[in-house]
Amino acid sequence: MPAFDTNHVKNIALLGHAGSGKTTLAEAMIFEAGLIDRMGKVEDGTTMSDYHELEIERGNSIFSSLLHTQWDGYKINIIDTPGYDDFVGEVISALRVADTGVLLLNAGVGVEVGADLIWDYTEQFKTPMIFVINQLDHEKADYDKTLLDAKNHFGSNVAAIQYPVNPGIGFNEIIDILHMVMYRFNNGKTEELPIPDSERERADALHKELIEVVASNDEELMEKYFELGELSEEDLKHGIKKAMIHHDLFPLFCTSAKNNIGISRLLGFIDVVCPSANEMPPQHTVSGNILECNAAGPACIFVFKVIVEPHVGELSLFKVYSGTVKAGMELVNEDNGTVEKLNQLLLVEGHKRINVNELVAGDIGATLKLKNTHVNNTLHEKGKNLELKRIVFPTSNMTVYIETVKKGEEEKLSQALHSIREEDDTVQVEISPELKQTLIHCQGELHLAIIKWKIEHQHKLEVVFGQPKIPYRETIRRMAESNYRHKKQSGGSGQFGEVYMRIEPWHEGMPEPAGLNVRNREEHNLEWGGKLWFYNCIVGGAIENRFLPSILKGVMEKMHTGPLTGSYVRDVRVCVYDGKMHPVDSNDISFKIAGLQAFRQAFNMADPQLLEPIYLLEVTCLNDQTGSVINDLQTRRGIVEGIKTEGHFQKISAFVPLAEMYGYSSALRSFTKGRAKFSMKFHEYAAVPFELQKTLIENYKKQHMEEEMAH
Repeated sequence: MPAFDTNHVKNIALLGHAGSGKTTLAEAMIFEAGLIDRMGKVEDGTTMSDYHELEIERGNSIFSSLLHTQWDGYKINIIDTPGYDDFVGEVISALRVADTGVLLLNAGVGVEVGADLIWDYTEQFKTPMIFVINQLDHEKADYDKTLLDAKNHFGSNVAAIQYPVNPGIGFNEIIDILHMVMYRFNNGKTEELPIPDSERERADALHKELIEVVASNDEELMEKYFELGELSEEDLKHGIKKAMIHHDLFPLFCTSAKNNIGISRLLGFIDVVCPSANEMPPQHTVSGNILECNAAGPACIFVFKVIVEPHVGELSLFKVYSGTVKAGMELVNEDNGTVEKLNQLLLVEGHKRINVNELVAGDIGATLKLKNTHVNNTLHEKGKNLELKRIVFPTSNMTVYIETVKKGEEEKLSQALHSIREEDDTVQVEISPELKQTLIHCQGELHLAIIKWKIEHQHKLEVVFGQPKIPYRETIRRMAESNYRHKKQSGGSGQFGEVYMRIEPWHEGMPEPAGLNVRNREEHNLEWGGKLWFYNCIVGGAIENRFLPSILKGVMEKMHTGPLTGSYVRDVRVCVYDGKMHPVDSNDISFKIAGLQAFRQAFNMADPQLLEPIYLLEVTCLNDQTGSVINDLQTRRGIVEGIKTEGHFQKISAFVPLAEMYGYSSALRSFTKGRAKFSMKFHEYAAVPFELQKTLIENYKKQHMEEEMAH
């Protein structure tokens, strides 16, 4: 393969809702460049990009994949990304290293919710963007509607570079407003023709509109336009590139990837106009320094993706942000200080791996078997101390518990989950001491299905998933007092401790306890949220101070396993105001037990309340789906807070108990036909309704009795 310098490397990410044609476009790009003899098909499982057996089975991209093509002396690295929002982590990592995003819109459908989700991230990264209206050969193709949708969703700076002459069945003609020619595509051949008279007026009007949009983003070009009344093609290309880099202009193209229509023109634009990595703003390191994309600079790479390959090990995909990296080079991992040797440098072509000797700044490649390097790590030349900003992945939308079918395979499961976590930073694994469950936090049902497949097929483990326990909290609603005497005699010294206790619901700014003499107070911020205030109100030395930590220990033990459901207790004030001790039999264990039991008794008399986690849920859906979404939320005890219009979509905000959210991802996908998205984040703990609280307490008691009988 020929060597490419930094000026001649372009990095693009293909983006779009599932079914918009990203994988087919990648295939067409490679075919058009002559790197493959015939185009593969998604439905046949023969594309270079969707090579994983799971992708072939499902007929959809699940993982981002790296390819490259060559066009007119340029190397174009292509990252083909999945379209379902369950796999948004793949999209974000691709955008982190791409210099241009290519967002596909389905001409038969218009702008779909997946495109909006992606756009949010392109705004965050300020990635230069191209729009491609694809599938213009579809019988329901509507270019004008899709363009209008795009402008409504993404702003008036979406600028048409092309429009189709004959969209629908038989589509093969495109008017190019930048070149001011017509392209006709027949049997893999492209003809460049004059614009027909029937299209001249429209083409001229759109050409003028393009000039005005480009000029409005550049003072120099604006002056030139006012002076001459026209801009040259070179002026326009220069202006478009500049505006794209500043995220001010988004050119739009027309294609039918399946029929290889419009591909060569799109590749030409990427070559000539889209920025190379060294034309983009330089990277800022964590320490605030600037790192230029320069092949002569210090070697620095950033790992954005890891693939665990059976029988091979971990394949680390990286972008060279500075310098030139060579096979055999040693680099320092800034994250942990370890030295990693790049034994091999590889180009990735779907499932193929091609050895190369070096990669220059701006290029993307891979290496095998880095021992201590993970996604988001920066590796650099010794002595340079460079660390690039990390990718921030979204929080999870779904949580399940996982356990092995066979006992004794917990260690194997732990290794499997570690491997999956290494590949996918949107998977979080939690071993919850509170719930006594291993939890997987992920993006949705589809995401979970992939995790399950990997565990079963790659790690040969049978597992079950289920609804995790809910992390309830317990508290009280009124004051109560109790006393407890612990007495035990078994020959020799025994055990004796008596504690008088008052407990109250704690809230910020509450007055000191009435009628008690406060000698000391301790504030404890609980790791599970809320507070415990522990007061010493003992007068006359009824209990020596040395026993108070033991009483506190007993209280805290019961707060770890509350009396109602065994959940954590929060927001309580405990006042120990009297008691008795024995000169011989009193000891720490006696007062710990007395403190625990006194707290338990008082808690049950203090109108105990079970609290449940409430989440703020935001659902984005089409206008005509709003009713269905709200009706479903009401069945989940959801309280709709507001509805906001965002283009063609509605954003519904609601507070919903976590206990009602299990399976929501799949339910939403089902009744919106996959055209809605949601996010959720913890909001507060709120009181559980009385009848539900009663049921939960009864279930806990029943389970407790069954466990005791089993033992």
